[in-house]
Amino acid sequence: MKLIIQIPCFNEEETLPITLADLPRQIDGINEIEYLIINDGSNDRTVDVAREHGVHHVISFPKNKGLAKGFMAGVDACLRLGADIIVNTDADNQYSGADIAKLVKPIVTGEAELVIGDRQTNGIHHFSWFKKRLQNWGSWVVRQVSDTSVPDATSGFRALSREAALQINVVSEFTYTLETIIQAGKKNLAISHVPVRTNGKLRESRLFHSNWSYIKRSFGTIARIYTMYEPIKMFSLIGGCLFGLGVLIGLRFVYYYITMGGAGHVQSLILTAVLLILGFQVFVLGLVADMIGSNRRLVENALYRLKRLEHSHPSEK
Repeated sequence: MKLIIQIPCFNEEETLPITLADLPRQIDGINEIEYLIINDGSNDRTVDVAREHGVHHVISFPKNKGLAKGFMAGVDACLRLGADIIVNTDADNQYSGADIAKLVKPIVTGEAELVIGDRQTNGIHHFSWFKKRLQNWGSWVVRQVSDTSVPDATSGFRALSREAALQINVVSEFTYTLETIIQAGKKNLAISHVPVRTNGKLRESRLFHSNWSYIKRSFGTIARIYTMYEPIKMFSLIGGCLFGLGVLIGLRFVYYYITMGGAGHVQSLILTAVLLILGFQVFVLGLVADMIGSNRRLVENALYRLKRLEHSHPSEK
């Protein structure tokens, strides 16, 4: 069984050697371990440092394309290289390399297809109180929309089986962490999580510049992906709220019409009509989106089959 550990990198010449030194050289149940870095437009010595420290494979972007595209480029390369299991970790040595064995074990034993490392964020000392609450709230939201039990949805420390990697398609340009869990849940993949250790902070996060920016972009990602997979539920909720509000205002108009003889409150009647029409239109949009979603599922199925042909495993040839 072949394991490839991929590491997205952007100007990581200082932290990459520490991360690579912490990676395991052998794991029970794994016959072969290789390392791959995704050089996301670095302008320092990241690539040279990687090769000096024995990295087997390097993928380079001429310009920074972001974490999500880097993650998918790495997964695609790992599939082409014949990986049975893919582990993603960060270049800033945030995660303990020794815990990779814990990450891959459920996949090796056939118990899971996607395993998320649970950082147990409440115990991370360099996380502020607000950041801990934010992480907990965000993970709770992802659990609700994905029908999973992952406690740390934003953890980038994760392992994918070959089958899971073939089925995952990231469309977000912000981050892959939330989207992959929602997709895996909607595709009924076997998802598990294991507690992992974290190391001290070597540098500040480059994913977002403020908590507000993170909240805004994460919420947008969650809403977009959930709507892709559950359009009827999302549009019915929005349409139902508009329709219900229209009914309430309409009842208010009826009340005043009966008690005051219909004088005034014409604005309420107009608003009622507008809200009822909008609610109905949003629901119809949900039906259209659901039909589009059916086509998307057919496209995803075709893409999955194409990937299987393109990245056929050596044992399948």
